[in-house]
Amino acid sequence: MSGWNPSLYLKYAGPRLRPAIDLIERIGAAFGAAPAPGAIFDLGCGTGNTTRLLAERWPAADLVGVDGSADMLARARESDIGARWMKAELADWAPPTPPDLLYSNAALHWLDGHEVLFPHLMGCLSEGGVLAVQMPRNHAEPSHTLMADAARAGPWWQRLKRVRGLPPVAPPETYYDILAPVARRLEIWESVYLHVLEGDDPVVEWTRATGFRPLLEALDGAERDGLLEDYRARIAKAYPKRADGKTLFPFRRLFIVAVR
Repeated sequence: MSGWNPSLYLKYAGPRLRPAIDLIERIGAAFGAAPAPGAIFDLGCGTGNTTRLLAERWPAADLVGVDGSADMLARARESDIGARWMKAELADWAPPTPPDLLYSNAALHWLDGHEVLFPHLMGCLSEGGVLAVQMPRNHAEPSHTLMADAARAGPWWQRLKRVRGLPPVAPPETYYDILAPVARRLEIWESVYLHVLEGDDPVVEWTRATGFRPLLEALDGAERDGLLEDYRARIAKAYPKRADGKTLFPFRRLFIVAVR
């Protein structure tokens, strides 16, 4: 896949940040009376929007944003966030020294092998450190199932059937089984956010920046346009505009806060 499109991703920056804020609020409760985290890594930091929230919450922390996209990091470096930036692939990443907090908002669902990845991240933490993760779990909803339907429906299918899509995020109990043996305390929950979106084809614009991106990048020209129009027609039926012209987009997300 080519680089991420920061401008497209940021089009719905406000709704995308809501779960990031909720996760940060719960991290504070996990630390309790313990000292505030001194070293924090934001895994999959993107353009730095979530990193800014972490800097505001813990201004004295040594904060590092980690991402595999040079385009996203370039946008982050243009900001005034008091953080350092590191380009790295999260699948095989490890911190140079044990941090107090590993935070990841909407990034780890791009990776396979969570049964290995999550215990690895827990092992990277300092004693009493926290792993805090939010991952979309909307794969069974029309926003995602209609991607596959549109991909199979046209002459472009031969070019798309080998494209790696988003691996589905497992149910909460799977992450309990993975993390309970290595966590002193563990909280796992789900929330469904009802995003109220404005504009034309807002759900398509949302997914074009994330889950639909690999399919579009595998095509060009008329085939790419054809796939986009097919998906757009299906999404319009699944997520119709309301009487006030806005579109309601329910979105399920999984949260994990684990203390080593």
